Amino acid sequence: MYTERASRLTGAVVWTKTPAGAGARGVLPDGCMDLLWSEGRLLVAGPDTRAYVPEGPDRIWAGIRFFPGTAPALLGVPALELRDLRVESADLWPAARVRRLLDRIEAAADPAAALEDIALDLAARAADPDPLLRRLVERLDEGRPVSATAAELGIAVRTLHRRCLSAFGYGPKTLARILRLQRALKLARSGLPYAETAIRAGYADQPHLAREVRELAGRPLGELLGGG
Repeated sequence: MYTERASRLTGAVVWTKTPAGAGARGVLPDGCMDLLWSEGRLLVAGPDTRAYVPEGPDRIWAGIRFFPGTAPALLGVPALELRDLRVESADLWPAARVRRLLDRIEAAADPAAALEDIALDLAARAADPDPLLRRLVERLDEGRPVSATAAELGIAVRTLHRRCLSAFGYGPKTLARILRLQRALKLARSGLPYAETAIRAGYADQPHLAREVRELAGRPLGELLGGG
């Protein structure tokens, strides 16, 4: 079973997942990075460009999902280095620091809440989030073209691409595709017909939507929505 709630850290989401007996389910690309805890392990989930299917038996997980583009400044690692990866925190931070964090999480009644507190501590020590990145996410999530968005933000497309690699792990065009996928899933889950979902989310037509869902999510839209 999966549950989530808004975090006290702006734009972040705190979540937990417990085994539901249905096997591992793919995690869809969403433009985000997560700090994860699972049964004594502390990991960082990098930005995905395709559906990620966990290996091994289903486990208890807790996490905090950061607003797109904000995690690298908090975690101290460029997003590009973690793209499509789940990395042990001990490979990123000193072992003593990781041990202290794990002790803090495992002593807490709620591991997810402990992760949230850790994220808030990280944010308190980091520089303020780059407002340009948030505006970029907002514009692309509205369906604006990358070139027009770069012009609105007063930044060259090549410069924007470099900054996106560090903040998101991929360029602005890939980010736009992933945000469009998430818009489409939200619309389709509301009961909107697929053809109308495609147009409103920014696809050329329903077949275009179907191709993008298969490429990014690895499954047909109907299977995603049906939970199969």
